[in-house]
Amino acid sequence: MHSAPTWDPQQYLRHSGHRTRPFLDLLARVPDLPAAGRPARIADLGCGAGNVTALLADRWPDALITGFDNSPEMLQRAAKEYAGPTPGGGRLDFRPGDLADWTPEEPYDLIVSNAALQWVPGHADSFPGWLDALAPGGVLAFQVPGNFVAPSHRLLRDLCTRPEWRDRLGDYLRGPASVLDPAEYLTRLLGLGCEVDVWETTYCHLLTGEDPVLDWVKGTGLRPVLTALGDDPEAVDAFLAQYRDLLRAAYPPGPHGTVFPFRRLFAVARKAG
Repeated sequence: MHSAPTWDPQQYLRHSGHRTRPFLDLLARVPDLPAAGRPARIADLGCGAGNVTALLADRWPDALITGFDNSPEMLQRAAKEYAGPTPGGGRLDFRPGDLADWTPEEPYDLIVSNAALQWVPGHADSFPGWLDALAPGGVLAFQVPGNFVAPSHRLLRDLCTRPEWRDRLGDYLRGPASVLDPAEYLTRLLGLGCEVDVWETTYCHLLTGEDPVLDWVKGTGLRPVLTALGDDPEAVDAFLAQYRDLLRAAYPPGPHGTVFPFRRLFAVARKAG
């Protein structure tokens, strides 16, 4: 059993603008919630540093919003920056919660997740229980990366299986099976009686600075590797140097910066009213 990755909120937030855009695109497709005459109740699964959770209060100013995450580092940052009353009369709070076994303890109008479910094997098996916890007309909405066959991810997996790293890192990383195909998300959610909207988008992020793709992945996909090697600084440096060279070849800088295509999958499922 591998230990959970240690997260670095500051590193993750270095690319917060690019990482926030898919969440805003997801929210734009969420229909009105069924909470008539009362504040909406919203759960954000895998809330991370809380910066996107706070955006929910812009759309639903009086909502009661709870972010759940299993990273103490992320929850500490979220609580410090965002917990408390919102200007619209709602409230933000943050609680520990592991999405692998998270069970709603109260009814919700919206359960939302941004770039978190890919860390949970078999996450689609949780959909029936989550939908049961929604009010009639409530919504389950999520976004997950679909970039596992891109050079950034494929090269990382290949590097972990090289002879010098295989024993320590060979089975640490997630592969394409970490998320379902869009059509399978659609089929599963339709089978649960929902009105469903599923789509995918490839964002062409323009990154700047030295080795920007490596800097991006340090905040997300590299976390299991950095956690596994964390007690061996020399190994961390050696691994990062090898990965950096591979990324430089795969994502050469252009005249305006480094283009980093990133595919993401989206689903919005509305429970029958």
